[in-house]
Amino acid sequence: MFRSHTCGELRLSHVGSEVTLAGWVSKIRLMGSMAFVDIRDRYGITQLSFNESYSKEMLAAAAELGREYVIQVFGKVAERESKNKQIATGEIEIIVTDLKVLNSAKTPPFTIENETDGGDDIRMQYRYLDLRRDVVRANLELRHRLAQKIRNFLSSSDFLEVETPVLIKSTPEGARDFVVPSRLNPGQWYALPQSPQTFKQLLMVSGFDKYFQIVKCFRDEDLRADRQPEFTQIDCEMSFVEQEDVIQQFEGLMKSLFAEEKQLSFGAFPRMTYADAMRLYGSDKPDIRFGMPFVELKAPGNARDLVSGKDFVVFDSVDSVIGICAKGAAHYTRKQLDALTEFVKRPQIGAKGMVWCRIEADGSPKSSVDKFYDATALEAWKSAFGAEAGDLILILAGDLHKTRKQLNELRLQMGSELGLRNPNEFKPLWVVDFPLLEWDEDSQRFHAMHHPFTSPLPEDISLMDTNPGAVRANAYDLVINGVEIGGGSIRIFDKQLQARMFDLLGFTPEQAQSQFGFLMNAFEYGAPPHGGLAFGFDRLCSLFGGSESIRDFIAFPKNNSGRDVMIDAPSELDAQQLKDLGI
Repeated sequence: MFRSHTCGELRLSHVGSEVTLAGWVSKIRLMGSMAFVDIRDRYGITQLSFNESYSKEMLAAAAELGREYVIQVFGKVAERESKNKQIATGEIEIIVTDLKVLNSAKTPPFTIENETDGGDDIRMQYRYLDLRRDVVRANLELRHRLAQKIRNFLSSSDFLEVETPVLIKSTPEGARDFVVPSRLNPGQWYALPQSPQTFKQLLMVSGFDKYFQIVKCFRDEDLRADRQPEFTQIDCEMSFVEQEDVIQQFEGLMKSLFAEEKQLSFGAFPRMTYADAMRLYGSDKPDIRFGMPFVELKAPGNARDLVSGKDFVVFDSVDSVIGICAKGAAHYTRKQLDALTEFVKRPQIGAKGMVWCRIEADGSPKSSVDKFYDATALEAWKSAFGAEAGDLILILAGDLHKTRKQLNELRLQMGSELGLRNPNEFKPLWVVDFPLLEWDEDSQRFHAMHHPFTSPLPEDISLMDTNPGAVRANAYDLVINGVEIGGGSIRIFDKQLQARMFDLLGFTPEQAQSQFGFLMNAFEYGAPPHGGLAFGFDRLCSLFGGSESIRDFIAFPKNNSGRDVMIDAPSELDAQQLKDLGI
């Protein structure tokens, strides 16, 4: 055997034992007549001791070692004189009696330590070295534990794990597909799945009433911190269920994960309609770790108007004036307020400006628009926000939809600046009653907000013909700390209703049959009522790991340009390969 123990295993109880270790050289400390070498493997670090009084030959061999050499050592466990409480093996060391270099190594391009000197680009290029760092390895260990717990929980609830195809048919709805040419069928293409949606519905038709899969999915989208071209879903589906059954099942899964991994317990997760989420937070995935709900001083459909008619053109000329109250933030200086104004004016947010109103220590309001609004008007603002001495009111104006989105960004920024977004605090929320459809101005037609197989709420089906934009979906998203962790819906299982949905989405009967005829035909053979949900597994891992980037929890991620800089992919194909594929 190359080793009798791992590098994280030995303790004082092993003192006097003859052991064999194998691993990588982490640090070398040469001190004249003695040397100390840290040997590292996946399990930890152990100190090796080389002493001239024990063996001059071993001391000389230690001096020839380099960082990241792969070595095997034989020796006796001894108690350390100067103990290291920072590592689990810090009370012992190995007195080396024999040393073998299994493989030498070039000096790595960055230090392989938790506090490394390597930037993102160089670490991604040498990801196999980055994975040797404890902090990165711990992320993948967390991912492994969560996957195990999820499989155990769902298996104990009679879910069956079934693999679905990776080479499938391209569909026009949703994000862009990655496509794969077929050599055996010239001119024809497969697509990589954006999700196993239709296959899991077919499994329900097949009688597999509880399905799950931890599955790779692919979307050719623009990238960001929580998005990769290939990602992993916890994909689930159930038969003979209504929305409440699905929510209870997967709320139970989340509670189990938090209890086992974080030792946290929760009552029933709160729920919020999509309409309320947009009205109060300007987002369908609100972060409810802190308050600052929106207050409408002027908005379509709201009879209250506390800003118009004061000769302030900015407020008079728009349909919406909405603000937030930051408790205890009246201490913000003019410089800080100007910085917030510049923040909301950035192109990514797009506000024209910001109005502020500070509630002074004596309770009197003072604003940046005192020229237009007297004390009586500002007192009305103060009352509308429920503001108190020491609070700060921040207000944006414009089109309702845009202003809500802009104010959402400002709210999140204030939450961060005031320390209200604690990564160790978790606030789950179900968002329900999404619109079934959303209108796209460019194509002048409706698109499915989730996907074409989402069922409308039963009480809204009659609106599909008269007012399709008002139809609510029988859909639900799980949001934790402002991040959409997962979402799903009760599916359409009736062929006629599915045909009506395709018609609303602008499909001709021929197009619907060409794209999804296999599913609609299956519905004619006894499709049960069914619904499901898919969690973003990478996002779930980053949430539990306290990181905003899912890349930290993927062994070999792509960069922000969708490239794997380690293997240099994507890359060109040679002429013969292209010829074989008919390209």
